[in-house]
Amino acid sequence: MDSPADEKWMRHALTLAQQADGINEVPVGAVIVRDGVVIGEGFNQPISETDPTAHAEIVALRQAAQAVKNYRLPDATLYVTVEPCAMCAGAIIHSRIARVIFGALEPKAGAVCSHLHLFEQPQMNHKVEWQGGVMAQEAANIVQVFFTRRRAEKKRDKRG
Repeated sequence: MDSPADEKWMRHALTLAQQADGINEVPVGAVIVRDGVVIGEGFNQPISETDPTAHAEIVALRQAAQAVKNYRLPDATLYVTVEPCAMCAGAIIHSRIARVIFGALEPKAGAVCSHLHLFEQPQMNHKVEWQGGVMAQEAANIVQVFFTRRRAEKKRDKRG
């Protein structure tokens, strides 16, 4: 069973994902919490920022590091609507995030449990606790609706 705090912060991440959707970015949102306080948040912006690293998690990590004046974020939890990719999982490890809670699996590029299992690699010098599936249906729905809409737009554009 998901904890009330995990659901609260995942709802916040879902709201951030809606912001990404609003600017036609893949709707992923992330929030970093320490001691019950948001220290960083973000949503996908690689297209609008012309930055391939501007994934929700990276934006949130950068904001959190600035907020606490340290690139290490021990005792923090990162909530993200979709399973992190390899780039984001690596950044999470390097930042020393204690815990990651995500919503939907990412069957194509997920690097926590769908494919690479980066948090479980024995050579990593930091172990991240993680849990997937928190509000998974809500998180998956927002992405599915986005891509359904995008496919319909492409189809319309082809017809002229």
